[in-house]
Parts: sequence; C-alpha cells; structure tokens
Amino acid sequence: MAAHQIHTVQLFQNLIGNAIRYRSDARPDVKIWHEPVDSMRIVHVRDNGVGIPPEFAAEIFQPFKRLHGHDVPGSGIGLATCQRIVGGYGGRIWVDSQTGHGSTFHFTLPPA
Repeated sequence: MAAHQIHTVQLFQNLIGNAIRYRSDARPDVKIWHEPVDSMRIVHVRDNGVGIPPEFAAEIFQPFKRLHGHDVPGSGIGLATCQRIVGGYGGRIWVDSQTGHGSTFHFTLPPA
C-alpha cells in the first residue's frame, strides 16, 4: 500500500520544518533523496543543523520529548507523528546525527 499524499506531506513538513527550526548559524541546507531497498523505498533527509546527541537518537521519537527545552518553539509531537505515519505503512524511521554536525533522518515506505 503506497503512502497517502496527506501523510507524506505531513512527514516532510515535520522533517524539513525541524531542519530549519534547529538550524546552526550557517544558512540551512537540506538534502532529500531516495532509493529502493528490497520491497520498500528508503528516503533520506539530511540537514546541517545543530544535530542531536547520539544518546538521544531513540528518545526524540517519543511524544512531547524536547531536547531543547522551551527555548525553541514547538509542541514536541512532530517526530512522534513521523514515526506513527511511517509505522502505519510498515516502515521505520531513525536518525544518524552528531551534535554540531547536522542530522540525517532515514525512513522506509512502500513504493508509490
């Protein structure tokens, strides 16, 4: 089952919005690409933002988990929503990141 357009828009809005919201002092730079992997498609969203400490890589997908406190606006449900969308289509989402060096979010979805 291919992902519904409303879900994919919400997924990209959350990931790109976070890339801009949690930017470093440099001009935001977001790259998006995809590739087939087995019976799924893997999508990558890379940014040059502030990054995420590796010890918090799994926690950020929990509802209302905010690594930056209330200094940065947001509700803390964006990445939890992404995980719910991706999981609803049988995929998974994860992040590779290092503080100060940006983040790359990866997620799998069935092909369109």
